[in-house]
Amino acid sequence: MAYSERKHIRLKNRDYSKPGYYFVTVCTKYGLKLLSSVGQGQAPATYVTELTRLGKIAQAQLLGLQDRYPSVSIDKYVIMPNHIHFIVQIREVAGASPRPTLMEIVGTFKSLTTRECNKIRDYSDKQLFQSSFYEHVIRDKTSYFAVCKYIDENPRKWYEGMDQDILQPDFGMLF
Repeated sequence: MAYSERKHIRLKNRDYSKPGYYFVTVCTKYGLKLLSSVGQGQAPATYVTELTRLGKIAQAQLLGLQDRYPSVSIDKYVIMPNHIHFIVQIREVAGASPRPTLMEIVGTFKSLTTRECNKIRDYSDKQLFQSSFYEHVIRDKTSYFAVCKYIDENPRKWYEGMDQDILQPDFGMLF
């Protein structure tokens, strides 16, 4: 059986260890809603995400990237039920050579998060995230602020678009 060749979704001539800002989206395997729930906040027209135990692990691992890689900072993020959006900045830092690539950063995040989530459910081989991720190179302030707005508005969009009558299946067998 012949396998189709996987599409290369990264920019061909881009050095992904180069300093800059990157907008990243990581999705759970099968789109399972394992990381949070979205509800209305206390103030009118506000929406909040309530992290699950797995979502809290993802948050800790995401923010821990800044300790693991001195040239990396997480500028903004939101943990949605089945995906995570974040802005990662790769900076020039004296003595931090070589800088990790964006693929190494995201791979580390996904690997460590999956390992910690599998520990709490006593699994050794369950995949938490889809194998790839979406990225967008942020090239200017206008794009940066548009991405920030998108991240900020994502809980509202989720809440307004979700069907309140749909029952959630039991994903206990997976996590």
